[in-house]
Amino acid sequence: MTETENNRTQIAKIRQSLLQQMDSGLLPAGGKLPSERTLSGLFDTTRITLKDALLALEAEGRIYREDRRGWFVAPERLEYNPQFRVHFQQMAERQRRQVDTRVVSALGMVAAPQVSQLLGMPALARVLQLRRVRSLDGRVVLYVEHYLKPECFPGIMAYDLSASLTGLYEQVYDIRYGRSRFDIFPTAARGEVAQALMLAEGSPILRIARVNYDQSGRVIDCDIEYWRHDAIRVSVDSHPALDGSPALSGA
Repeated sequence: MTETENNRTQIAKIRQSLLQQMDSGLLPAGGKLPSERTLSGLFDTTRITLKDALLALEAEGRIYREDRRGWFVAPERLEYNPQFRVHFQQMAERQRRQVDTRVVSALGMVAAPQVSQLLGMPALARVLQLRRVRSLDGRVVLYVEHYLKPECFPGIMAYDLSASLTGLYEQVYDIRYGRSRFDIFPTAARGEVAQALMLAEGSPILRIARVNYDQSGRVIDCDIEYWRHDAIRVSVDSHPALDGSPALSGA
């Protein structure tokens, strides 16, 4: 057996052993794995080979890293169905998950070109930017930037912005979501996104950009979501949504 073949065999054995430990519950969801040094000693292998096995499990979504904290067993993914009008908290609670939302910032600003295009606004138009970090069962899984048209939501900055925006829109402004347009693709965590999600620079994430329309078909806001790739499963059924409209609000 060549050195390369031997290395691949070792990686496969380590991966399988850790999977068995996780599937049996001995390494529970959310639990912290031993350090890389400890694991390499347990498996009598090099740190490089051990790291390759861990990276393989990370790519599968079975374990995850938090920068400077180590490796953890990934909990069950959140089911995310774009066809249903369910905001983030409702979606999580229906799946028996605990939700927490932290506001990072809330301010008015000149819209960046990308945001202007999403909202159909002219050059140098102002928007309200709300940045939030959202957690499931105590684990940060989502960093989201909301961009609101100021004329649609006067005075909204005075309200509790850690609450559901969907509920706030309905209760205060009599605005309900109509349809939404989604753009979903994988990317890498950089800068404040990586920091907010406690990821190393370049870690894989899922980016979801959503443009939201109200009940009259008017564009009212857009969200740019950055998810830990192991925290979410996007599932879409080809049948119409129960209320007859294929839209979701995750705000």
